[in-house]
Amino acid sequence: MNAIRQSLGLLIGRRPPALQVGAVCRCTRTGDVVLITSRGTGRWVIPKGWPMEGKSLPAAAATEAWEEAGVEGRVQDAELGRYRYDKEQDRGFSVPIEVRVFLLEADRQRADFPEAKQRKRRWFAPADAARLVAERGLREILLALPPIPG
Repeated sequence: MNAIRQSLGLLIGRRPPALQVGAVCRCTRTGDVVLITSRGTGRWVIPKGWPMEGKSLPAAAATEAWEEAGVEGRVQDAELGRYRYDKEQDRGFSVPIEVRVFLLEADRQRADFPEAKQRKRRWFAPADAARLVAERGLREILLALPPIPG
C-alpha cells in the first residue's frame, strides 16, 4: 500500500521526502538528552544529517552526534522512530525531510568537536527537551524514550 501511495505521489508531482538520520543522545548516568541549536535559526534540535556513503544509518547518526554535539557512546541498531520536517533552503523554498532517529547511549562528551563554535549544546530531561523542539514527531519520540538499562 505504501509503495502504491509513493507511486501515486510521483505521478501527481509530489516527491517523496529526502532522508536524514538523527541521534537522540542520552546520558547513561542521568537519562538526560542533549539538544543543540541549529546553525540557521538557532532552534533546539537533535544532531542530524544526511546518510553517509559506506556507513550504516545508525553509524551515520553517531557521526552526526560527534560532529554537531561532541557526544560519543554506543548507538543502537534499532530505529527509535521517525519524524518529518520541512528544511528551509537558501532559495526561499523548503524540502520535506524524513528523519530516522537512533538512540545513542552517551558516555563521553568533549569540549572540542567539529561544530563547537557554531552551536550551543545543553542537556535536558526528556520531557523538558520535548517542550523545546518544534517538530511534533520528535517531541513524541523524546517522550516515549525507553528506560535506561539497569
